[in-house]
Amino acid sequence: MGLVLDRIGKLIAGYLQKEIPGYEPFTPSDPHRLRAMLQPGDVLLIEGNSQIASIIKYLTQSTWSHAALCVEPVGGAAEPDGEPHVLIEANVGEGVTSAPLSKYFTHHTRICRPIGLSFEDRVTVCRYAINRIGFGYDTKNILDLMRYLIPLPVPQRFRRRMIALGSGDPTKIICSALIAQAFGAVRYPILPKITEAGSRQARREILHIRDSSLYMPRDFDISPYFQIVKPTIEGGFDYTALHWADRPKPLAEVAAEEDPFPAGIFERPEAPLAPVLESLNALLHRSPDEAEETGRSRDAADLDA
Repeated sequence: MGLVLDRIGKLIAGYLQKEIPGYEPFTPSDPHRLRAMLQPGDVLLIEGNSQIASIIKYLTQSTWSHAALCVEPVGGAAEPDGEPHVLIEANVGEGVTSAPLSKYFTHHTRICRPIGLSFEDRVTVCRYAINRIGFGYDTKNILDLMRYLIPLPVPQRFRRRMIALGSGDPTKIICSALIAQAFGAVRYPILPKITEAGSRQARREILHIRDSSLYMPRDFDISPYFQIVKPTIEGGFDYTALHWADRPKPLAEVAAEEDPFPAGIFERPEAPLAPVLESLNALLHRSPDEAEETGRSRDAADLDA
């Protein structure tokens, strides 16, 4: 009976891991910038394109369906071309494995970086995950696998709990629990429950660690303790260097560094103020007789006209 359940579980796991045809990420990662920005201890969120990824995104109402922890190159693990494995992840049917970064070059990804994590704690987090490589997935737990085959409408308040149904280890592997447990080993918060204690004059917050099976990939995205790192911006972004398909490139004389139009060429020249001020000063300081004589002269000129 155990062999039968194990075989059925593997078939279901294989179906859940099957990629959906026609998937194309809206904003794929830049491989070179992603590799340059990623550091050990970073959490890499992935928008997956498998059957189970679609269901997890529905249950969590999030873009992210998978999470992996970035570590130093894992000893003895590399691709045939020599690329080292720098990601630790847990997959349905596979359990905890290592993977190269190039595995997710064609996916939409996001880097979440813990802030203020000491070097010693960073090493502890990475070592915790590396030491669990090889932990298997209990494919005999049919309940955990079967419920993902029936994506029925689920009220939002029950979605997180639905991912945590079933028996222990298999569910914890599905739900970003490995990474949550790794950070929990050094008491680094993700989304802890917070309660206030003490008097009104002196309140203090007490952090309660959530059960690791309740964590989801999006929790690292919305956590106030993780910084979102965008390689395009961190690597230096200049919007003026972009060339849009619906607009021609700027003309050479406009795009040149030297301005072809000297400063002031389009400005109206101002009239000299000195003669105007002198005439105004003369009018203000003339005597009454001069003013009367000026008036008679203007009247005579009008009569002659």
